[in-house]
Amino acid sequence: MTRIVVVSGGLGSPSSTRLLGDRLAEAVRRAAGTGPDGAAPVEGETVELRDLAVPLAHHLLTGFPGPELGAALDKVASADGIIAVTPVFSASYSGLFKSFFDVLDPDALTGKPVLIGATGGTPRHSLVVEHALRPLFAHLRAVVAPTGVYAASQDWGADGLAERIDRAGRELALLVRESAPGTAAPGATAPERESGAESGQGFPAESVQGFQVVPFAEQLAAVRAA
Repeated sequence: MTRIVVVSGGLGSPSSTRLLGDRLAEAVRRAAGTGPDGAAPVEGETVELRDLAVPLAHHLLTGFPGPELGAALDKVASADGIIAVTPVFSASYSGLFKSFFDVLDPDALTGKPVLIGATGGTPRHSLVVEHALRPLFAHLRAVVAPTGVYAASQDWGADGLAERIDRAGRELALLVRESAPGTAAPGATAPERESGAESGQGFPAESVQGFQVVPFAEQLAAVRAA
């Protein structure tokens, strides 16, 4: 079973940020399809950062997480993939969102597939996904899905958002599947994988913490063909 954890930085209840995270998680489940037994191979959990605001402040001051925050950090570290969504404040991610990833173990996201998203009141902040979120997760050495999703207030119910969500969900599902230890190229045997790596074709020989690295061109071609 593949575990996807949504980290939602939304402050309201209900929250458009949580809604975007839920929609992205559902897109990943659709893209993953069903297993041989008919069950969905993806299960999801959500970490609501607004519920962790006080424990986060205590951790930043003392260096020790409480039980609730510790459990949330463990969920993120042990997940197969992450969906990270934040509201926009002052043209960037929220302080609460940044604080959570500040206290996360620096190596927790190394090689882990991450899908990024943000919500805001105006389309003018759409570049926050590329100018703030993507550099943050690149610094944490995560494998960030090519498509980031920004949803302004007027995007809900309008043309285009559903398509972006579906595309991003397919990309994360593919990254999670390909990053699983022991994943082979479709139809390829182990010797074929090894020979392909040695010849510079197919899967490269290098890996990140046991994850086989798939060339981005192959990932993108597979997503477009899906």
